[in-house]
Amino acid sequence: MSFNALIVDKDEDGKTHAAVKQITQEDMPQSEVTVAVDYSTVNYKDGLCMGSGGGLVRSYPHIPGIDFAGTVEASSDDRYKAGDKVVLTGWRVGEAHWGGYSQKANVRADWLVPLPEGLTTRQAMAVGTAGFTAMLSVMALEDHGLEPGHGPVLVTGAAGGVGSVATAILAARGYEVAAVTGRPETEEYLRDLGASQIVAREDINHTVKRPLEAESWAGCIDAVGGEMLARVLGQMKYGASVASVGLAGGAGLPATVIPFLLRGVNLLGIDSVMQPYDNRVRAWQRIAQDLPMNKLEAMVQPATLSDLPKLGVDILKGQVKGRVVVDVNA
Repeated sequence: MSFNALIVDKDEDGKTHAAVKQITQEDMPQSEVTVAVDYSTVNYKDGLCMGSGGGLVRSYPHIPGIDFAGTVEASSDDRYKAGDKVVLTGWRVGEAHWGGYSQKANVRADWLVPLPEGLTTRQAMAVGTAGFTAMLSVMALEDHGLEPGHGPVLVTGAAGGVGSVATAILAARGYEVAAVTGRPETEEYLRDLGASQIVAREDINHTVKRPLEAESWAGCIDAVGGEMLARVLGQMKYGASVASVGLAGGAGLPATVIPFLLRGVNLLGIDSVMQPYDNRVRAWQRIAQDLPMNKLEAMVQPATLSDLPKLGVDILKGQVKGRVVVDVNA
């Protein structure tokens, strides 16, 4: 029986082409669990994998989609049975392995997490890797001592996927959120998510000669990196932490070690791809508990498989706001 999937293939000239095609189970790599996919989403990596590959895709033809949620159809692993609702993020699915832009997916049981009680599969993909990463960042900051009342928490790239969810979670937990954006038209959107202060990107997106500035931020979730992260490190309060989750502004870090040595600032690396199972479950439970679902819905842009090639181009240009939820069966 055939079903739809977004297939990316490469021609003899090395150019990639993405199109919705029909395939069968026999066309797919075999694995322990077959999932009937309900929803997927669009992340920066997905944009790369639908285009040039960005060095992430190992072989063609390929099915991108680094996230999906759905229902187990069949399982050879005792941890899952037919009818179980599951979520998958990370593990290089959609990159090295065929992913969620398909009505069915075959994956290893180790890669799955049970859908938390209180979340639908659609809500789980409104969260996706971006929201999962945002929650990992909040957890890391709190594990390092951040509490409401310590002062404003800076969120860079705030109108993007990670930033949007981080802003909503932090605000719901009682934090004062300072949202950084380079798009003035997103200010109302960010305030609706709970941001109490808007910081223009040009005010913070360059390095200064002074290694330390006034102590401004009790914590930071940074999706930008580069010069902005270097500047932010010098503005952190004593003992505060920065959760580093992205490099939209570049992979370089033109900073000094002075904030670490004189203010005890912590730079926390956040990886969502290889995160251990127990911490994944903890993060998803916290998402179900702490993320306001009405705020989540305000971030959502619906899409279908046929919309994906254009969305892949748009997200690489920074033109996607909030979260895209892809109904693979529409």
